[in-house]
Amino acid sequence: MERVTVIGAGLAGSECAWQLARRGVGVRLVEMKPLKYTPAHKSEYFAELVCSNSLRGDDLTNAVGLLKEELRRLGSLVMESAEINRVAAGGALAVDREGFARYITERLENEPNIEIVRAEACDIPEGEVVIATGPLTSDAMAERIKQLCPEFDLHFYDAVAPIVSLESVDMTSAYRASRYGKGTADYINCPMTAAEYTDFVRELRSAKEAPVHGFDDGAVFEGCMPVEVMARRGEDTLRYGPMKPVGLINPNTGSEDYAVVQLRQDNAEGTLYNLVGFQTHLSWGEQKRVFSMIPALKNADFVRYGVMHRNTYLDSPRLLDRYYRLRTEPRISFAGQMTGVEGYVESAASGLLVGIETAARVLGLGSADFPAETAVGALALYVSGGSVGDFQPMNINFGIISPLGYRVKGKRNKNAEISKRSLEILARLAETKEVLSL
Repeated sequence: MERVTVIGAGLAGSECAWQLARRGVGVRLVEMKPLKYTPAHKSEYFAELVCSNSLRGDDLTNAVGLLKEELRRLGSLVMESAEINRVAAGGALAVDREGFARYITERLENEPNIEIVRAEACDIPEGEVVIATGPLTSDAMAERIKQLCPEFDLHFYDAVAPIVSLESVDMTSAYRASRYGKGTADYINCPMTAAEYTDFVRELRSAKEAPVHGFDDGAVFEGCMPVEVMARRGEDTLRYGPMKPVGLINPNTGSEDYAVVQLRQDNAEGTLYNLVGFQTHLSWGEQKRVFSMIPALKNADFVRYGVMHRNTYLDSPRLLDRYYRLRTEPRISFAGQMTGVEGYVESAASGLLVGIETAARVLGLGSADFPAETAVGALALYVSGGSVGDFQPMNINFGIISPLGYRVKGKRNKNAEISKRSLEILARLAETKEVLSL
């Protein structure tokens, strides 16, 4: 049996290994946990979620909703686990972190076509290889990749939000509701008056940051910006960002609050909640001091503080093709955030595509060649050359999916039509591409 080595068992590596194995391709999955951990990872399980427990919107009028539906129809293990370990989150898909990762780990451990090797990969073996070591690649592997890719010197910073225990939240100062009434009051909303908000922003701006070598505001990726950086960008930046009150009616007043901090359920039991959009690299003492200024969190028990870590990604438009293969050495593919896809769902999507296309090559079948009319294909085509100017990590969005070519009135209607077209194309591909029918 032909064997493919997959290095790294995050979302991308796990999904890639699953897609290969279910098509009868042998996989050697190499993961350094629990022998060695990155600064952001704590669990021994594969596919550990770090920055958030949310996989974002689930509606087909959202690009990420379309991407998730494509993954479901393509047999994604990540989406299978997400549905089984789902927790309430309004119109979003959020999961119990531990249950989500444990399910994926057990499925991969029990798959006969997968050999799991718990060790740090310090070199790139011969044969077909998929490198999915993530944005926190170990120094040894990063050095080896540098030898392949001299351009491997880009980085941005990623920040993780704090988590509090539900029992420590002052519910007399908070209320349950989902924005615009979606869901079943899945969020805990912590309101602030104008005076409380002004004091909070002032302290947040001057709070002491944890030491992060080489950090500056300009290096922060906009999609995961620390809350203190947002506060420094303007008095109302947070009120138009993670603390926006729009769509939330306080049942105690019958009107919108001046600002609101939302807490989202972080585990299946509903005992832990994370501060939505509050990624931070403040020192732990300052997090406790400043975030306790939020009235509902005045006595909060912070079971995990936010942390800051460096992420690294490739100059993919110059280095990778539409299959995420290294142009100079096509036996080597990359998957996950290292390629410049941003977000959990996008990482899983890259791993899925790499797994399918690698299986096609190994088995001597035709490529799936997902087109730019699909979210999976559009993301790969953007990463491999569709960007203009300096390459930056990219979430899936309708802007990188091929336009309809005809006018549809209303943005939501247009997006729904794009999604409908994409899923129809995917259905036709499943009927005509042998690798998708395995």
